[in-house]
Amino acid sequence: MSAIVNLRVFRNFQQFVSFRPISNYPTSLNKNIGVQNVEDDDFRVLELGPNKPNNMRGNRRKTAYKKTPVHPPRSNKMPVDQDWPSVWPVARVFHPASVPLPLHQGWVEPGTTPPGKFANAELMKIPNFLHLTPPAIQRQCEALKKFCTEWPKELNTDEKIDHHFPIQITTSDYLHSSPTIRDARARIVTLQVKLSTLHLNSHAKDKLLRLVKERYDPVNDILTIVSERCPLRKQNIDYAIYLLNVLVSESWKTEPWENEKSEADMEKYVWEGSQSQRTLQQLLERMPDKATDLPEVIEQYSVNVTRFHNEGEDTENVNAYKESVIKLLGLNA
Repeated sequence: MSAIVNLRVFRNFQQFVSFRPISNYPTSLNKNIGVQNVEDDDFRVLELGPNKPNNMRGNRRKTAYKKTPVHPPRSNKMPVDQDWPSVWPVARVFHPASVPLPLHQGWVEPGTTPPGKFANAELMKIPNFLHLTPPAIQRQCEALKKFCTEWPKELNTDEKIDHHFPIQITTSDYLHSSPTIRDARARIVTLQVKLSTLHLNSHAKDKLLRLVKERYDPVNDILTIVSERCPLRKQNIDYAIYLLNVLVSESWKTEPWENEKSEADMEKYVWEGSQSQRTLQQLLERMPDKATDLPEVIEQYSVNVTRFHNEGEDTENVNAYKESVIKLLGLNA
């Protein structure tokens, strides 16, 4: 049994030892690598490539580079009477060679001259308006005239304009140095209209003033509505007009409980239908001699009485009420 095992081991070992892969085909390693045939005792030198003494760095031919000539700035050759809109037709970054102006920009120590226009980053960062010179604007306006209509000759005064166009809408555009041209403040819209152009009666006007509160200016009779809750300007314009329509329509509505209000329930004194008006009519009916300017006196008396009740008692209102009563009764002061 032991002899058989040894034989098997020996056979396996013999097979292992005798296995040697030999290739008769040429390879890249055999091409590029040459081994010197020297004796076994000497150190064999491995050469990775052929020896080329002629390709040394010292023997290489240097390449001559030709420098590009630098031309003088274009601004030195510009005539005085040149067509500037053709030189700078649109908005662009500042270019010093195209601007025949001795510009300086930048912070320096006091007493020294700021940096010039060449290689000046400060002039390139800020936006310029060199494309919006007066000749350029005039040329653009002349080109846009054919798309415009003439201003109506009938609208030659501000009163006529306010009569035909009572609503005034104000918007704002912002220009600044930024990666985007959009500004959140540009969406804000201001709508202004004179309250007298809405043609409201006393009931509708009183109700409208209670709804708008401080948005009404009694000095110039202007109602102001500011809209900024929508993201776009067009949306805010539509929303402001919608608010004006809702305010007017709600002001004209009369609730059932409003007809039950008496004079004591009124928020302010109203001359029409008041007890003072009825008393004055009864007094005038019993008067034998009436003045010729009685309607004007009655109108002045009603205004003074209304101011006396609504604004309170002060020296001016009391004196005005006294004068109107004297004129009404025909007494001598």
